[in-house]
Amino acid sequence: MALFAGYKAEAEVPCNYRSELERWRLSMKWDRAPKSGDQDEDLLGRIAAGDVSAMRMMVARQLPRIVAVATRMLGDAAEAEDVAQETFLRIWRNAGGWRQRNARFSTWVHRVAINLCYDRLRRRKDVLAEHPPDIEYEGPAPDADLMSEDDPSRRVERALQMIAPRQREAIILVYYQALSNVEAAEVMDVSVDALESLLARGRRSLQGLLLKDEGDG
Repeated sequence: MALFAGYKAEAEVPCNYRSELERWRLSMKWDRAPKSGDQDEDLLGRIAAGDVSAMRMMVARQLPRIVAVATRMLGDAAEAEDVAQETFLRIWRNAGGWRQRNARFSTWVHRVAINLCYDRLRRRKDVLAEHPPDIEYEGPAPDADLMSEDDPSRRVERALQMIAPRQREAIILVYYQALSNVEAAEVMDVSVDALESLLARGRRSLQGLLLKDEGDG
């Protein structure tokens, strides 16, 4: 996958996104990147002035968190990488404009990434509506015994893809991205009470799916 492939502005972003992505894959530190703060805001000021090294530092700091939230929203690692590319392209293009807004950077960057995820989820629905899938054999795959489906983390990730998107978003932001309820509510543009309601419904949905999965097993 070429750096920001498919965009006319590919040459605009002077950082080696691919090498950063490979470094992250090797480290596997999905949710351990430092949270946004003053350093990110300082970097944005430098990026707005065209500082190439600042953009490289921003990619190194934010790539794990952006890929993590997109992967959990979409359940597809390749699509998550595309979302990360578009997110960084928007950071590069809009760094100067962001500094004039009231939103914190952590709020803004999560909102950008999640909105891009929703765009892809909507396109999936459109494709399914236009081209319904063929009915196929639903029994166990020939290699089912070789796959570690009993891994609790995989069961939770699979169940996460089955709950309502807004519930999934709330759970990802609070429990995986480690945002406070106030920060997550800002990202989702809802009140804290509404966020807590989504969290409660999401937890119930996940619990029901996991219990059903155990019963079916």
